Amino acid sequence: MTARIQAPSTAKRGEVIEVRIAIQHTMETGFRVDEAGRPIPKNVVNKLVCRYNGTEVFRAEMGSGVSANPYLDFFTVADASGELVFDWIDDEGTTGSERVTLTVS
Repeated sequence: MTARIQAPSTAKRGEVIEVRIAIQHTMETGFRVDEAGRPIPKNVVNKLVCRYNGTEVFRAEMGSGVSANPYLDFFTVADASGELVFDWIDDEGTTGSERVTLTVS
């Protein structure tokens, strides 16, 4: 799984920054069937965590009501230069991870 992250690359200390992430995932609800009429198993991204320099700043637990390619948006305060690290997992146990660097002045 891959993701597209939008976050500023630079910020001033104490500035509130907006972070956006879109994860590429089909998000199967478990309610559809394939061409042969067999149920397609539920498989959604069920957990996303963002850590800023190792400290958790955002957590989302999602269910089958979330559409394909989930998009999430949150705010955090820029307090030091470092990395925003995103980790997520789906129902099949497949994990994904992305990171972006933030320089604080």
